[in-house]
Amino acid sequence: MGPQERRKSILDALVSSAEPVTGQDLASRLKVSRQIIVQDIALLRAHGVDVVATPRGYILAPKASGVRAQAVVACRHGRDNVKEELMAIVEMGGEVIDVIVEHPLYGQMTGLLMLKSKRDVDEFLKRVEDTGASLLSALTQGVHLHTIRAHDRQALRRIVDRLRSDGYLLDERS
Repeated sequence: MGPQERRKSILDALVSSAEPVTGQDLASRLKVSRQIIVQDIALLRAHGVDVVATPRGYILAPKASGVRAQAVVACRHGRDNVKEELMAIVEMGGEVIDVIVEHPLYGQMTGLLMLKSKRDVDEFLKRVEDTGASLLSALTQGVHLHTIRAHDRQALRRIVDRLRSDGYLLDERS
């Protein structure tokens, strides 16, 4: 299989999958190295294909159909509260799109999360544990932003109120 056919196979796999597809899975299917997949994904992106790398694998950028409300919220908490914060959002019907921190050297750093269910949160936290990776918020003493989506403004308001009552939102008075 040539490089063009391989990239077409990668795109077909992403289009047909309801779940994220890992680079390792693509590499195994196509009998190439993980690095070749990374390069192919870069070339697909360079040709305008909106491939997103999430903690669970590659997906095509989701369309925001049915989503009429989105907000960015400023949060602060320690590592021990990550699960509770994320679960508060998804249990109330929200989706955690990303986490954003302000790094003193690199400026804004964004990590795509795309978490919309308890299963997504559990898988994300398992990967954190398995890899021993630091959370982006560790760079900023727990201060971070999340982009959150919901189906309507009322649902989004309830999520923000819950985050506030649970003590995760930054206090605007400080």
